[in-house]
Amino acid sequence: MERTQSRDWENQCIQEQPPACTAACPLHVDARGMIAALARGDFAGAFALYARTIPFPRILSRICDEPCRRACKRNEVGEGILIRALEQACVTYCDKPPKKAPIPPRKSGRVAIVGGNLPGLTAAADLARKGYPVTIFEAGDRLGGRLRDYSEEILPRTCLEQDLALLPELGVKICFHSPVADTGTITCDGLLAEYDAVILAVAWQQCRTKPISVDVATGGTDQEKLFGGIESADSPVDMLMQGRIAAISVDRFMQNASISASRDPLGAQETLLYTDLKGITPVAATPLTDRNRGYSREEAVAEAKRCLQCQCLECVKQCEFLAHFGGYPKKYIREIYNNDSIVMGIHFANKMINSCALCGQCRVVCPNGLDMGKICREARERMVAKGKMPQSAHDFALRDLAFSTADSCTLARHQPGTGHSRYAFFPGCQLAATSPGHIRQTYNFLCEKLPGGVGLLLNCCGAPAEWAGRRDLFQSALTGLEKDWRHLGSPVLIVACSSCLRILREQLPAITVRSLWEVLAGLDLPAGTNNEQGRTVCVHDPCSARADRTMQDSVRTLLNRMGVQIEQTATTRELTSCCGFGGLVSFANPEMTKKMLKRRSAETNVDFLAYCAMCRDQFAGQGKRTFYLLDLFWGKEAAAADRLPPDFSDRRENRLRLRRSLLQEVWGENVVTEETKLLIEIPPAMRELMEQRMILSDDVRAVIGHAEATGEKMLDPETGRYIARFRPGCVTYWVEYSASGDHFVIHNAYSHRMQVVEEAGTQ
Repeated sequence: MERTQSRDWENQCIQEQPPACTAACPLHVDARGMIAALARGDFAGAFALYARTIPFPRILSRICDEPCRRACKRNEVGEGILIRALEQACVTYCDKPPKKAPIPPRKSGRVAIVGGNLPGLTAAADLARKGYPVTIFEAGDRLGGRLRDYSEEILPRTCLEQDLALLPELGVKICFHSPVADTGTITCDGLLAEYDAVILAVAWQQCRTKPISVDVATGGTDQEKLFGGIESADSPVDMLMQGRIAAISVDRFMQNASISASRDPLGAQETLLYTDLKGITPVAATPLTDRNRGYSREEAVAEAKRCLQCQCLECVKQCEFLAHFGGYPKKYIREIYNNDSIVMGIHFANKMINSCALCGQCRVVCPNGLDMGKICREARERMVAKGKMPQSAHDFALRDLAFSTADSCTLARHQPGTGHSRYAFFPGCQLAATSPGHIRQTYNFLCEKLPGGVGLLLNCCGAPAEWAGRRDLFQSALTGLEKDWRHLGSPVLIVACSSCLRILREQLPAITVRSLWEVLAGLDLPAGTNNEQGRTVCVHDPCSARADRTMQDSVRTLLNRMGVQIEQTATTRELTSCCGFGGLVSFANPEMTKKMLKRRSAETNVDFLAYCAMCRDQFAGQGKRTFYLLDLFWGKEAAAADRLPPDFSDRRENRLRLRRSLLQEVWGENVVTEETKLLIEIPPAMRELMEQRMILSDDVRAVIGHAEATGEKMLDPETGRYIARFRPGCVTYWVEYSASGDHFVIHNAYSHRMQVVEEAGTQ
């Protein structure tokens, strides 16, 4: 991944944008963090956050003009948070002031500040904390300037003096009765000659006759070493900002750095942070009976709890994957970039990259349309190209793809009795694996209803290869599919699988495709369809149909015609979530898949209705009653929703049997019968374990067949069972078994990718 591309994607994620309160504050106080601490009753933590930005917290918490409150999003649903009152509360009730930051070693550059007002005091405190020797020249006998004009009720003198006492502690030297003027004892030119930098915290007319111009963005002037922090603002927080701007520029000047380049701007700003206010109940502010006394502890906590804690996280709220890894897209993109950059070592982010369903839900809910699925898919392709993607993540799914596209499973035939196909039914490899009977019924129905001949095409669109980042295998699968389509005379493909439909539209635009559900919605219902009046289902739209409104509407039209009532949930249509099969998540991170299914299933107690075969099996496999749309179309009983999905071995067998039965019974062709398989008995618990470990019945047969033919097996004398291993490809399989009459009983099976190497002469 190029760094520029990474940054472009990162910039689309607005989670790190400041909340409106912080953006409106000239000093960018972390009001959100401070209020969160107060809501927990952590007054010390709140004070520490506030004092991290504000050098004089007791003063400002009493006199701040609250630009943050005016910008507060709570104003749109109730009243804005009384942030100044909360700042005052965290100062008043903090019983454990934060530890004072150690002052760094003294630096050689000396700074003179003219004026002991709020800008001058802020610049002095900031520079002293950085180790600069600072001297304040104050014309009067007290520090504070206009701060002294506030009444005792608004700004108690104890608060003022406590904060001002910080300066001597920081080593700031204060010279009272020291006016600076061209004709006086202390002149501006004299200070410039004696000090390495001078800050005018008062109007230049007060201390010199020669005019100067001040850059408000940096405090720099047209005279070297001279900076301005002019007290021209009425806002106390703006005054602090002016002093801080000047202090930053002086620090940069002392280090021979540009005072303007790559500088984080101070001052009120706009923010791009999006906060969803739907469903937020308007709540009035906690009453503040005495502004000067402020809130009690309990009142402060109550007011803090009104805060919305503004943040975006729209995608994280919706996506189990994004929530699981504890971050948000900008953070993940950085991790992916760093993962790409590793030359030697472990690519830790591969697990995260492979846990994304690539479903596009994040793109829909993101205010900026950021698509983590696209980013993760491209990252997989790069890891594959570099040879840094572990085979274990997707190998089983890719082997299943190879099986689905082998001659033993593929088929391309015209309708019996015809030599031409206007249409061809393409059910996809997963429907063939899970419900082969539905394919037979649906194909016969289409042949009966559609004129011009309906061919049948059994194959795979190559989606698993695309998801795995294997562009070579993906293109190979598409080439084979296109070849079969052309063999049938380039018919209109009627596609049952939404993933196949999406891929064909994107990758093979020459093929005209229509959704099976769109076609069925335009035909009369078959005679055996039940009247489903009284049945209510929740439609689960597959993620690959997210943008296909025609398909979504066709499904609902069919259900309405059958009398089925539909319950709506939030996660539907374009907002639908993935079942976990997409992106091969169920292979790379099975626990993530379970979380996805559990989250979606919990949205309603109503039975699900899926029109993707894999969605149906995924939910049913986790105990959620789920119909496949063809179950209702063909009048299946209610028990169809409880049907357990076939295991991996049965899915393969279903594909083989479907092709054989169609060739024999529909096209009347002779099919070579496979040689008799080794008979094995797999107890239910063992079958479930093999499914979790992605070990097929044929893998077990291969191990036992090899062991029995070669004698390469070990006998456990205590159990009387044999243990054998065999490595037919890149995986070594181990099986513990025993003979029982004419068959073998399987007691355990596991696999690994290590290759066992025997030394010559070992037995």
